[in-house]
Amino acid sequence: MAGAIASRMSFSSLKRKQPKTFTVRIVTMDAEMEFSCEVKWKGKDLFDLVCRTLGLRETWFFGLQYTIKDTVAWLKMDKKVLDHDVPTEEPVTFHFLAKFYPENAEEELVQEITQHLFFLQVKKQILDEKIYCPPEASVLLASYAVQAKHPACISICLPAFHGAFSLPPELILPLLAKQRLRIALDLSSAEGSRADSGEYGDYDPSVHKRGFLAQEELLPKRVINLYQMTPEMWEERITAWYAEHRGRARDEAEMEYLKIAQDLEMYGVNYFAIKNKKGTELLLGVDALGLHIYDPENRLTPKISFPWNEIRNISYSDKEFTIKPLDKKIDVFKFNSSKLRVNKLILQLCIGNHDLFMRRRKADSLEVQQMKAQAREEKARKQMERQRLAREKQMREEAERTRDELERRLLQLKEEATMANEALMRSEETADLLAEKAQITEEEAKLLAQKAAEAEQEMQRIKATAIRTEEEKRLMEQKVLEAEMLALKMAEESERRAKEADQLKQDLQEARESERRAKQKLLEITSKSSYTPMNSSTTTLPADLPSFISESLSFDFKDTDMKRLSMEIEKEKVEYMEKSKHLQEQLNELKTEIEALKLKERETALDILHSENADRGNSKHNTIKKVHLGNVTTPVASASPQLGVFEMSGDSDGTGPDSRSSVTQEDMRTINPPTASCNVVRALTWQSEVEISTSDVGRKPMKGRQSQPSGISAFYNR
Repeated sequence: MAGAIASRMSFSSLKRKQPKTFTVRIVTMDAEMEFSCEVKWKGKDLFDLVCRTLGLRETWFFGLQYTIKDTVAWLKMDKKVLDHDVPTEEPVTFHFLAKFYPENAEEELVQEITQHLFFLQVKKQILDEKIYCPPEASVLLASYAVQAKHPACISICLPAFHGAFSLPPELILPLLAKQRLRIALDLSSAEGSRADSGEYGDYDPSVHKRGFLAQEELLPKRVINLYQMTPEMWEERITAWYAEHRGRARDEAEMEYLKIAQDLEMYGVNYFAIKNKKGTELLLGVDALGLHIYDPENRLTPKISFPWNEIRNISYSDKEFTIKPLDKKIDVFKFNSSKLRVNKLILQLCIGNHDLFMRRRKADSLEVQQMKAQAREEKARKQMERQRLAREKQMREEAERTRDELERRLLQLKEEATMANEALMRSEETADLLAEKAQITEEEAKLLAQKAAEAEQEMQRIKATAIRTEEEKRLMEQKVLEAEMLALKMAEESERRAKEADQLKQDLQEARESERRAKQKLLEITSKSSYTPMNSSTTTLPADLPSFISESLSFDFKDTDMKRLSMEIEKEKVEYMEKSKHLQEQLNELKTEIEALKLKERETALDILHSENADRGNSKHNTIKKVHLGNVTTPVASASPQLGVFEMSGDSDGTGPDSRSSVTQEDMRTINPPTASCNVVRALTWQSEVEISTSDVGRKPMKGRQSQPSGISAFYNR
């Protein structure tokens, strides 16, 4: 009795000590939240709390995911949280992720917060290479991802709860207090991460300098390793696309991202490894359109597909999974999975996707209609707000341009005023120089006039001297004539006297001969006789010869040069650039551009398969359609040995060469060379000098020499 009472007391005390709450950490794509939950809460209670906290109303796309024994599992709504195979240590971690994907993101995703969560999740899957994306599409998606980092982008944190489609703060806080919840958000780290990652907005060359994307993860590593391109080359191509998205808001850029991503073959597909009855390894893909069977080496193109509207029943028994088509003529498809837990997950995804598939084909519920109406109103309001902001921005830009123009004009006027002042100063200096030159010129003119007067006087003196010289010359000529006459007379007299002297000499000789003969006779007669000799005289006639020395004139000349040089330069530059904005042409152009840099040896199997599909013109939707048509015409019983059950029939040829256009832009420049003109005038001044020399008159005739003045006067233009 006592033992029973003691055991009952210990059980009650243990029950009282058991905690009534536990801590849960919810991890979204860009934030973390912690809640204090009650032990009795079911999965729906926790899920609804998270959705209310985020302001999310499109709850049917999302779920709380956790991992157990390397297998992904989703929290069930009708089961207690602690009854799941979750880790026992606190806080218990769940990931708030998209569980089901829409067929058309633009039509089905109504709330902006829903679009944002899908954008973040799909972008991460592409970067982690869980979704195959061609290189050219990766560059385009990266440009939209950069545009989505707009200053208007809001992170999922407590200050943003009062945003679009979320509860106001005055309703959230009492709700949290009533439910005795605790939210621990690392706001500082969230804001710090935003500051580190940067918010770009519209492309601005003055703000987004070279290398502004160096720290961003925008492309899959597979794409980067596939081409011999530097990070700067990738950034240049991403920036070229990013500049074309100017004016797009964050939600518009994210929606464009999703619209491109939803056409990728692996978008929204959950793959599971299965085996058919013969043990052939296959892949089962579950997405919004149905079930697909893939070759393990080719996740892009399904071998066979089961649309949701052609499936009658789906069930599993232990590890065996059964798919019963609606057409009873088609055999039942059975496969085995590796674990029972995998079959449960497959069935859960099949039920959810099938329900959404059927809901899309029915009229919208009242809640969805209300949400879409609110979304349209909110979109219209935001559109008006954007237009108002755009007008204000345009007005501000115009005001800034006007201000810049006025500032530029003011600076130009200041420069013109400065130049005018400098020109005025130069003009004054030039005027002073010209005045000084004029004064010098005037003095030179006076000096030249004085020299001209002196030269005139000298000329008059020279003329007078010349006149006197002419008279003296005539007198001298007359004297010369007289002297010549006198010389002639004296010569005649000399000749006469010479003749007389010769006669006297002859007479003397005859006398001496007579005397000799007489002496001989006298000697003969007498013994000694004497004689007296005769003296002779000699006359020398002097002669004078006048001489005349000529006059000489010489002139010196001096030149003065003046020069002037002017130059003008003009330049023009016209740039014209035109670029096609068609999406497919740009993708083909980019693909062609980077194709030469591709490393063939680094191509993965998915790259090769995607290239083959692109060459054949196969896309995600027409492939599924053609496969579905093949299913109807070919029964499952005629399957190939590789699959064990199914055989594909029918082959589609596609043509997919896209035309691409390139615009060659030409940059033309016209340079007008400077022209220069210089005029130089040379003036000639002259000066004359006259030298006169005379000499005495000699016996010879007079000789004279006279030099005339000479001058050069030249005017030339160069």
